[in-house]
Order: sequence, then C-alpha cells, then structure tokens
Amino acid sequence: LALSPQPESEVFEITDFTTASEWERFISKIEEVLNDWKLIGTSSGKPLEKGIFTTGTWEEKSDEISFADFKFSVTHHYLVQEPSDKDGKEELGEDALPLPMQDLLCMNNDFPPRAHCLVRWYGLREFVVIAPAANNDAVVSESKCNLLLSSISIALGNTGCQVPLFVQIHHKWRRMYVGECQGPGVRTDFEMVHLRKVPSQYTHLSGLLDIFKTKIGCPLTPLPPVSMAIRLTFVLQDWQQYFWPQQPPDIDALVGGEVGGLEFGKLPFGACEDPISELHLATTWPHLAEGIIVDNDVYSDLDPLQAPQWSVRVRKADNPQCLLGDFLTEFFKLCRRKESTDEILGRSAFDEEGKEVADITHALSKLTEPAPVPIPKLSVTNMVHSARKKIRKHRGVDESPLNNDVLNTILLFLFPDAADKLADVFENRSSTSAGNNPPPENEDYNLFSQFKSAPSDSLTYKLALCLCMINFYHGGVKGVAHLWQEFVLEMRYRWENNYLIPGLANGSPDLRCCLLHQKLQMLNCCIERKKARDEGKRGSMSDRSPGGASGDGAKGGDHSGDNPDKEKEFGKSWESWSDSEEEFFECLSDTEDLKGNGQENGKKGAKESVNLKPEGRLHPHGKLMLLHPGEPLYVPITQEPAPMTEDLLEEQSEVLAKLGTSAEGAHLRARMQSACLLSDMESFKAANPGCCLEDFVRWYSPRDYIEEEVIDEKGNKVIRGELSARMKIPSNMWVEAWETAKPVPARRQKRLFDDTREAEKVLHYLAVQKPADLARHLLPCIIHAAVLKVKEEEAVEDISSVKKIIKQIISHSSKVLRFPSPEDKKLEEIIAQIMSVEATIARARSLKAKFGVEKCENEEEKEDLQRFVNSLLEQPEVSVVGAGRGPAGSIIHKLFVNAQRVPAVPPLEEELRRSGSQEERRQGVQSEFPPPTGREVILRASVPRPAPYSKALPQRMYSVLTREDFRLAGAFSADTTFF
Repeated sequence: LALSPQPESEVFEITDFTTASEWERFISKIEEVLNDWKLIGTSSGKPLEKGIFTTGTWEEKSDEISFADFKFSVTHHYLVQEPSDKDGKEELGEDALPLPMQDLLCMNNDFPPRAHCLVRWYGLREFVVIAPAANNDAVVSESKCNLLLSSISIALGNTGCQVPLFVQIHHKWRRMYVGECQGPGVRTDFEMVHLRKVPSQYTHLSGLLDIFKTKIGCPLTPLPPVSMAIRLTFVLQDWQQYFWPQQPPDIDALVGGEVGGLEFGKLPFGACEDPISELHLATTWPHLAEGIIVDNDVYSDLDPLQAPQWSVRVRKADNPQCLLGDFLTEFFKLCRRKESTDEILGRSAFDEEGKEVADITHALSKLTEPAPVPIPKLSVTNMVHSARKKIRKHRGVDESPLNNDVLNTILLFLFPDAADKLADVFENRSSTSAGNNPPPENEDYNLFSQFKSAPSDSLTYKLALCLCMINFYHGGVKGVAHLWQEFVLEMRYRWENNYLIPGLANGSPDLRCCLLHQKLQMLNCCIERKKARDEGKRGSMSDRSPGGASGDGAKGGDHSGDNPDKEKEFGKSWESWSDSEEEFFECLSDTEDLKGNGQENGKKGAKESVNLKPEGRLHPHGKLMLLHPGEPLYVPITQEPAPMTEDLLEEQSEVLAKLGTSAEGAHLRARMQSACLLSDMESFKAANPGCCLEDFVRWYSPRDYIEEEVIDEKGNKVIRGELSARMKIPSNMWVEAWETAKPVPARRQKRLFDDTREAEKVLHYLAVQKPADLARHLLPCIIHAAVLKVKEEEAVEDISSVKKIIKQIISHSSKVLRFPSPEDKKLEEIIAQIMSVEATIARARSLKAKFGVEKCENEEEKEDLQRFVNSLLEQPEVSVVGAGRGPAGSIIHKLFVNAQRVPAVPPLEEELRRSGSQEERRQGVQSEFPPPTGREVILRASVPRPAPYSKALPQRMYSVLTREDFRLAGAFSADTTFF
C-alpha cells in the first residue's frame, strides 16, 4: 500500500503526434477517391485519333469530400475508349511519358467544337477536377489555393496516379484552374492567366511566342522549334440582305378565306423572327512552324481567305416565336380555365328570350308539344345570332366577342350545306351531306384512331381548328365560348328541323374517336331516326340478313337512300305509322305486354295464329320455307340496335356489373341484354304467322340449327333438323323470349332506341361543356392537326433527324392520348416536342434562304449546299469543303463582304481603335472581313527543363483573346530526376 503512489507520480502528459490534422485527412480522402476509381498506376492507351474528342463519348463520375466543413466535389472527366491490348506497352518501360503528357503535343484534336474547357485548352483525354461543391463558394485567397495545390501534389505522389488533377480557384464564372500531373521522374504544372484588359503586346503571335519562350526559360541556345496552330473566329450577326421572310398572318383578311401564310381551317406554321441569330466562321491554320508566318504589331500574314481550313457553326435564336407552337400553347392554356360558358358570356345565354328554364324537363315537354315549326329554309345566317341578342340583353350594348363576318365565315366553313338557301336543294343533298364518301386509306388519315381524335375531314376536327384560331386571334376564351354557344344552337336547330349534321361518318358512334365526336355522331343517329319517322318512310330500319351466332354478325346497314326500289315497295305500310300511334305504343308497359296476347298466343297454338294477318314484311327470304305451314319465310322489318357512345357503354357495363350474381340479378341482366332479340322475335312473328322457334333460329342464327341426312321408313334420304344443344337447355333465354314475344311489327313496337331522349341528353351534354372541357376534348384533334402540319412541312425540307422525332412524337402521343384525361405534364411534353420540330424546320428554311440553295443552278452544287445546310442543323460545327474557295465558302465570303459594306463608317473606326493598332494596318483583309471576334493560338514544343541535360519534355501554351477576355493556359513540364 505504501508503494502505490509511486507509479502515479511518474505519469506525465503525452502529446499524440499521430492524430491526423484536417489537412492530412483531406489528402487521404483524395487518395481514397482516386483508389476507388482505379486511377492509380501507369496510364496506357493509343494515341488519339483525329476528331475523336467530337465523335467519341465523354463521361464523368462525381463524389464529394470535405476539408474541415468546406465541401468539395471531385469529378473525373474521361473519354470512353475501347480497352487497348496491353502488349508492347510494357516494353516502353520507364522511359514512356504518362499519357496526358503525350496528349499535350497531339495535334489531332485542336479546337474541338464541343468539349469541357480544359479539354479545349490542354487537349487532355482524362482529368480530375476538385471544385467547391456549392455554386457560390469560391477559393479566393492565395494561401488556400497553395494549400489545395500542395494537397493534390502530395496525393499524386503518394498514389502514383498519372491522371492530371486540377483545382478550381476563384469564382466559378472565371473558369480558373491550377493543376498538376506526375509521372516517373517527370512533372507537368498547369497554370493560368485570366485578364479583362489585353496587354497590346500579346494581341499578336510574336508577343505570345515571347511569353512562351520566357516561361520555358530554355537554357539551350538554338531553341527547339515551336509548332503553332491558329484559329480566327469571325461572327456574322446582321444578315442585311435577308429580312426574315415570314410575316405573321393578316387576321382581318381571314374572313375572305385564304390569307398570306394562313389558310382558313388550317394551322399556321413557321417562325415570326429569324430562328438563326449568328453565323460563326472559324478559319484555322492547323500546323505552322515558327518563322513561316509573320504576325506582329505592324504586319500580319493571317488572311482568312488563305486559311487552309474553314468551319462554320450557327447560333440558334433562343426559343424563336413560332406560330404553330404559339397556337398549341395558347389552346392548351384553355384547359386550365375554370369559368363556364355562362359566366363568360353573361348569365344563362341559352335561356329562351329571358324566361327562366330551370331544368331540362321543361325543354322536353316543350319539344313534345305538337306545335308546328314553320321553317322554310336552312341557313346559318337566318337563325344564327339569336344568341347574340341574348348576350346583348345580358351585357348591355356591349359588342359580343366575335363579329358577324368572322362568325358567319366560320359557321359556313363548319356547315357548308347551310349555304344552300332552298330546302329542296338541301333535301337532294341530304344523303351525301352526312359524308358517305369512303375515307381515304392512308396512315396519316388513320392517325385519329391512334390519337383518339377525329378524322381530318370531320366536323369535330374542323371545329377544333376554328376554336384554336379564335382563341388565338379573336377574343380568346370569350370568343371560344361564343362560337361554342352558336355551335350548340346550330345542333339544336338541326335536331328540331331534321337536318343531318355534315362532316360525320354514317352509322353508330365510332369508339376510336374522341367523346365529343361520338356525341355528335350520336346526335346524327337521332336526327336520322327522327327524320325517317317524320317522313313516314322506312328510314333507317334495316334489313337484317341471317348469320352470326348472335345474329349481330351479319346485320346489314341498309340505310335509306341505298335502295329506292325497296322503299317504294314497302313505303305504303309505313305511312300509317304516325306520331300519335307511335306515342301510344311507347306507353305500353312491360306487364301489359305480357298480359296482352303473348300468353294467349302460346295457349291458342299454331293453328289459330295462322289466321293473323302478316305485317311488317321486308322481302321473302328466297331459300327458306316455314317448317309447319310450309309457306315461304319472310324477312321481317326489324329495329336497328341502339347506337352507343363510350360513356353510355361504360354506364351500362357498370349497371350490369352491379346486378350481382344472384338469380334475380342474372335474370334482370338477361332481360336487359335480350331487348334487341325480343324485338326481332316479335317482328319475325308478325311477318310469319304460324312460325315456330326453329324457323326464327334458322334465319337469325343458322349455326344453332343442326341439319343431318336420315333415311325415313320409305328408304328415302330426307334432311331432318333440330336445335343445337345450347338452345335445348331448359328455360334458356331464347326459349323464354320466344314465349313472351307477341307478333308485333317493328313499327308498333316499343322503340329500342329512344332518339328523343338520347338527342336531348346529347344536347344537354354539349350545352354544359365549359371552354376548358371543350379544350380537353379537342386537344387530341389539335395535336393530330399539328402533327399532320409538321409532317407536311417536313416533307418539303426532307430532314432526316426531324423524321425520326416526328415518329417519336406520334408514338409518344398515341400512348398519352389513348387514356381519358391525360396528365398536363405529358401533354406539355408533346407540345414542346412539336415546337422543337417546328423551330428546326424554320432554321432549315432560314439557312436555305441565306445560302441561296434554291437559286443554285448547278445540280451537284445544289446538292452539296443542301447537305451542308442539313449538317449545320445537326452538327455542332461543320467544316467547309474547299475552305474559302469552295461553293459554300464563296457564299460565306459574300455574306461577310455584304455585311461589311452596310454599316456606317464611324462604328467601324471605333472597332478598329478598340481592337488594337495591328488591325488598322490590315486594310486589305479588313475591307472583306470584320476584325476577328476570337483569336486562339496553341504553341507547342518539346524542350528539356529545367537543365540542359534534362529529358526533353512537352511544353504547351494555349491563348484565347476575345473582346472582353484574355486567357493564357500553360502546361509546362519539368524533369524531377535531373535538375
């Protein structure tokens, strides 16, 4: 115990010198990243091919490291290369310079059109950059810059990494980098100078050579030769002799039909301003030895016309205003409006002369009143603008959104049949007005089924175009609401007066089209039925030929007007079918039907029913006879099944699904689905007194009647038939329906399709559409029209890249538009794609005009120019064949000469004064070309540093001089073994 305090007294404080400082941690983090990315050890690769920096793929990897709490991003930029075979690399041994150092002297990729600035300045194929992670952070103080530089130097030394490492210093916009690259016994330092004001001695080659030589500080007296690459860039901004050809369309003249650049009912196209803002011509001397060319403050040999290489790039205007794009964007904006038509036009524009119409039922009762409607002729101008009176009533004397001329022009465009003032003229045309011409079979026409829009010759499609135009030029959303209201009034007018709507295909609604188009087709079906009924003709009841398991397969559409003879034959029996009689039969309830003669008929048996008078016959079948009485079988006049739009089909399928699986539900479902079958059975019984179910099945669904040859008692072959197995299932739907069916001709049956109710439903649906709903319904039509327009314009220009994009737009749109209510973002993407295509085509036209492609006489030259213009659109930089002496070169030369002649003298003198004294002495060149906007020079040499006996190593300096910027980027190598 006495000993215990002794060891304690020996304890003293230990300072641990092994803990790492922040700086050491930072260095080890850099090393870790280099290790992770496998950038350690010697780099090997083939010498760079010509132009590989432009054609090859550049990739980058990033990571984040921090120095204390300051975050840096580390990025590895590299050109993707095929793995090279390592054979032969090892033999080079230690003498081989690291790859980046070899790249410094390689001349195959000077001045790449698109590349990271370090690639342009130093010609490197891979490098790592350490930069402050946040955009606004910057390493400004000199001590910090030196600290970073020494960090990377240590990291490179420790890891043996041969990839150059750069640190970004100063503010990001200055693009200032310092860096280092290490190899066995060699080191390259990357340094930079960035000035706003250019010292005059460095504006020419001889001054730059002086800096380069001084910097190398070579001890050898005859200095190894310096090789030079020079590029002068000239910018052409004002194309004085070319005003942009496209004038915006003249709106006031629209009413007259066709107008400059804008045809009525077509979308406009093209840019309103020149989509090409500048042309940059780069004249390059790729390989000059020192002393060949004189370029000092007194005299210069650098004449752009003599440059061995010319290349051109065009600067595109940022988002040039394009007509089609504007039309689409503005129309799309409608989709986001919230107001209803009434709110826009003043309260309840649909009210009858100010009376309050509370709901649709009043309208129904009003329609069923037998008051005659005396309307002598159909004319849009007669009955149009009833809406206008109401609008004025609600809004005071205020002018309504659309003026009469515009409105009349549009309505006549939509309803060309209204131009015929006389009703009888219209009568003769009614059969064709519904658009019976078969649609053209080509992929452009059938786009509507992919986009769920409407055929390009239909009323819906034309309406979409008109609304789009009105929205853009004639009063925006108010104009749209006004035209829509007139359109709805026209629909009601046509329904009430039995005029078919033009520009819609016959028959049931086409489910491949947009819902609005289906609704209009539905209205047409109603008008057709009502018209047929009112005229007391056979109308659109149709002959159904037998066939198909359910009878639906082969029901022919024998519409009125297709077979006049038949009409005469059977017209008489229809005359008795007046509205009053029809109303009576409408009112029969289902229970009365059953009580009526259906059951009695069953009891009385076949014999008595033969006494019934046959009614509602269409024509004898020809081949079939009735089984029992042996009389010919007559095909009855039947009702057409009710046409459906997709929302009705959905509703019906929901109702059927909700009925459930109970016996009662199944029975109800069967009743709902067999309404059409029952109607056909009743017509059949009326036309063929004394028939039996087998007769009906033989006509309606021949597959369910099986006939076979049997030998009877007398030994004769006879054909005996019987119903199929599914028809023999006890109490199946067919047997049940047959027993309930009474012999009632079609004209006295309850209507399968209540056209009055359906038409009112459609008209109500149309009346309540807000402009936004309307825009959503019709947007597919507008996109469809825009795609057709772009295709048509592209066909004139023939640009392969645009063809590809159009295909992408079509496939993208057909995916997006197929579903109800597509997302706004997706629709915006489609519109943006269409706009970019329009801008590209406008650029092509602009360049064609500037290079005079059309004026070119020589066919070969014309093709070359066309190719040149197309590649200008698709490539970042295009080299000019034959430089200043080729066909394109001479045109560019002329453009510059003309641009030089135009400006007044004073600004030019000022330019000269600004750009330094040497320019003044180059009057010969000056008259044709403006002073160069940019001068780039690359100087290279292989020189031993720092001592005469050191290894000869690559030295390189890049200089760029523009109006407000001067930069020198040097890479100077030194021997670290012998110095």
